Amino acid sequence: MYTHNLDPILFDFGFLAIRWYSLAYIFGILIGWWLGKKIILKKFQTIDFEFDIKAFDNLITYLIIAILIGGRIGYVLFYNFGYYLSNPLDIIKIWEGGMSFHGALLGIIIATYWFSIKEDIPTFFLLDIIVCVAPIGIFFGRIANFINGELVGKTTEMFWGVVFPNIDNAVRHPSQLYEAFFEGLVLLIIMNLILFKKNYKTGTCSYMFLILYGVVRIFSEFFREPDPQVGYLFNLISMGAILSFFMIFAGLIIFLKKR
Repeated sequence: MYTHNLDPILFDFGFLAIRWYSLAYIFGILIGWWLGKKIILKKFQTIDFEFDIKAFDNLITYLIIAILIGGRIGYVLFYNFGYYLSNPLDIIKIWEGGMSFHGALLGIIIATYWFSIKEDIPTFFLLDIIVCVAPIGIFFGRIANFINGELVGKTTEMFWGVVFPNIDNAVRHPSQLYEAFFEGLVLLIIMNLILFKKNYKTGTCSYMFLILYGVVRIFSEFFREPDPQVGYLFNLISMGAILSFFMIFAGLIIFLKKR
């Protein structure tokens, strides 16, 4: 058993605090950016359309904005709509926390589609690259969730359980670390193995990510406490699991259309 005593703030200069959560976003984007360009240069040296690698650099700006806006709007709509309806000015207070993965995903898809139309680049070509590097950001994000002592797991008797004193004195599953492993490391390996298969078909990674992340997230939800302001919908299922079912459904539709 481990008692959580990690500080969410790495450095505090009084007028400026550097938080692990902010660093997770920064490193996730930077490393994903670097790996994405490596994948393009190694895997897509010969493609049947003209692509300037600098276009991927330009796409990153769109993605950063999409992650921030999509993640925040998703949290507001999916997880705490009542509160923000009464306190609309708090929507802009991203530094207080409250981001949704599924909202960020929708933002990324919309921004990528818009960028691909603008630059005349196949949308699934870009999305395939993004989903192959996205698990890096997910990994860092879940580690930051653990450091923050948020999104805690359900109670357990396992010896690797963690006590989060800021929540209560119960021994809980470190569900954030489970998600970091499965949604981050495992998906990163699987996505890149699929991408580098011979005779790869554009769009495969996109629909496989939707399906696999959805499955893994639903599995993770069994070990994670639901958001207290939402609880279990219909006294049965969490909001995260419902949104992940929609991911799987969307992935299957793309798979059937691609087939």
